Amino acid sequence: MANVTQGLERIAVAESRICSIDGVAGELIYQGYDIQDLALNTTFEEVAYLLWRGDLPTAGELADLNGQFQDERDVDDAIYTLAKALPKSIVLMDALRTLVSLLASYDDEMADNSADANLRKSVRLTAKIPTLLAAVHRAKRGLEPIRPERSGSLASNFLYMLSGSAPDDFVAKTLDTALVLHAEHGMNASTFSARVTVATLADLYAGVTSAIGTLKGPLHGGANALVLEMLDEIGEPDQAAPYVKRVLAGEHTVGSLAPKRIPGLGHRVYKALDPRAAVLRSMSRTLGERAGDLHWIDLSEAVVVACEEAGLSEKAVHPNVDFFSASTYRTMGVDTSLFTPVFAMARITGWTAHIMEQHANNRLIRPHAVYVGERDRVVKPIADR
Repeated sequence: MANVTQGLERIAVAESRICSIDGVAGELIYQGYDIQDLALNTTFEEVAYLLWRGDLPTAGELADLNGQFQDERDVDDAIYTLAKALPKSIVLMDALRTLVSLLASYDDEMADNSADANLRKSVRLTAKIPTLLAAVHRAKRGLEPIRPERSGSLASNFLYMLSGSAPDDFVAKTLDTALVLHAEHGMNASTFSARVTVATLADLYAGVTSAIGTLKGPLHGGANALVLEMLDEIGEPDQAAPYVKRVLAGEHTVGSLAPKRIPGLGHRVYKALDPRAAVLRSMSRTLGERAGDLHWIDLSEAVVVACEEAGLSEKAVHPNVDFFSASTYRTMGVDTSLFTPVFAMARITGWTAHIMEQHANNRLIRPHAVYVGERDRVVKPIADR
């Protein structure tokens, strides 16, 4: 019988220049640049250019890309009409999946899989997804959508479209950094689903729609919302240790997670601290200090300490990017329903980079399964069954 690797763990399925992850060293690299260097010294727009083109932009190239983003932010009136007509109960990730699929119908280059067309479509989608998310988020609350401004960064414009007010510069920069951290992460589940889809020579919109559906799951993009659910249940830092003890003993489960699982801790790849978590940990505390509210970061740190005391770090179970993004977004005032959609807003750059890489050197992705069912069965006449 052939060997089977559940979940394709440690199985290489492609060669890629986009991202490198060393889970033992806790290292994440985009196109040769360390993630912590990028988080401290670049913007999300610069990282989008890097992922798509392989190099950081010059000042002129960045200005040109920013101009393209600003030109492409708005969507057709029919998209706003549909956003307002969606059920108020709709999950934002479901709304995003629907609206991205609809956007394809408004793109004359939808079926063109050439490198130049795919790059233009990547710019359009990256520019429009914040607009879609803000519009649906407001519509769910009975509010009119706010059209994007043709100025400012993608992060600041998103915050503006949520509230109608210009965001604090530091908060906008914090969101921008969070987008950098979430932009790309190798052959993760949603990226793999995008590559599988476009390997059939389906278009970029089809690949992104597949990726959004994959990201929705709580074992992928939905984990940071579960972290916040856990923090709300714990309430105060001095309750973290007994809460963790109950979860690890199987006496309590968090949301839809399996028993004995702490959301935001552990990762399929990382056996050391997720380098993105280290950046978010610092950002979350700085945000709390500026806002005069350290509750969420203190509560998060208390959970980490409780998990360490329970021996999880000795088992190479450390905070991942989702853990401290929860306290960061909560302190920023971002609604919990937006946590996973903001992840998608960032990861669109990584998805589209991989889609372009797949189309450039394509082969249909077609693994096989090892059959373990019965054999030699004989059909009985229906009267005898």
